[in-house]
Amino acid sequence: MTTRAITALAAAVLAIVVLCSGLATTLTFGGGPANAHCTLASTSAGASPPGPPGPGGVGPIGRWNGEQVANAATIIAVGQALQVPARGWVIAVATAMQESQLANLRGGADDSIGLFQQRPSQGWGSPAQLHDPQYAATKFYQKLKTIDGWQAMPLTEAAQKVQVSAYPNAYAKWEPDATHLVGTLSGTTSGLGACTVTVSGQGWTQPVDATVGSGFRTTDRPGHDGVDLIVGKGAAIYAASAGTVSRVRCNAVDTRTGRDWGCDRDGDPDLTAGCGWYVDIDHAGGIVTRYCHLLVQPYVHVGQHVGAGEVIGISGSSGHSSGPHLHFEVHRGDHSAATAIDPVPFMASVGAPLGQSER
Repeated sequence: MTTRAITALAAAVLAIVVLCSGLATTLTFGGGPANAHCTLASTSAGASPPGPPGPGGVGPIGRWNGEQVANAATIIAVGQALQVPARGWVIAVATAMQESQLANLRGGADDSIGLFQQRPSQGWGSPAQLHDPQYAATKFYQKLKTIDGWQAMPLTEAAQKVQVSAYPNAYAKWEPDATHLVGTLSGTTSGLGACTVTVSGQGWTQPVDATVGSGFRTTDRPGHDGVDLIVGKGAAIYAASAGTVSRVRCNAVDTRTGRDWGCDRDGDPDLTAGCGWYVDIDHAGGIVTRYCHLLVQPYVHVGQHVGAGEVIGISGSSGHSSGPHLHFEVHRGDHSAATAIDPVPFMASVGAPLGQSER
């Protein structure tokens, strides 16, 4: 199925939603309100293009089959009918991916029902209502819109404030897939990321909006070749400037055995060595930036060109880490420790100062 055909499907779903809801407003499918500084989050490496139509007439997209894609299209259409910005569509689709794998389930844990596993006992609606994807999506968006600042929050934080899940960080891993589905179905190319990115006149932006914790090569940490930006798990991490991804690696070693610790779990400040999941980006002028301790496999791949402010991953605590944060490095010349420079004055010099240091 072509992108045009999929977009037409989503538009048809939207038309049905508008008619059933009694809305008289003429809506154009393809983008809600967007902040000029928002950028499209990168999708996972190797994402598959839309496939041929399945038995129900809707082609799969990547790992998602026709039924799942149709449910995602309904969620997007409801969001636009309610005039929710495109970022909200991504949050809603990612939430449904986590809660139900985009399947309209008749039951679940306790009395949970439907795409979002909402519960009648918690006032979301009747069982019949919650099994209606349009109703369930509407209830999700209505709750989302009551949350102050949701557009600037990490996806997992916004979703958790709606769902109040026992697993508050679980939504983060679905952001790349949700962004890909929303972008493909709607044709929208902006406004899908959290609206928090401002690019300087020199083409640079903060990798994350956070306070500087441990500084560059301090007296107590002379081998600390970057700065730690203190932020919780699941925050979007942005490319600090345009460039080409040169490394995407898991670097976490068990210091007791010398064996691989793995990056699918938190690291330990005493038992783990290495950067965890990390990304290196080569920029113009021989500048290299490094982003360490990401929560899950980065959203980019080696050789990929990224723009300033493009989402490359989410914050975590993999590798040598005592808690969630982003370890951020700047190198002038190559990737070695010998070329590392203090990111704080460098970022200030390019118009993208990092948060105020605690030291």
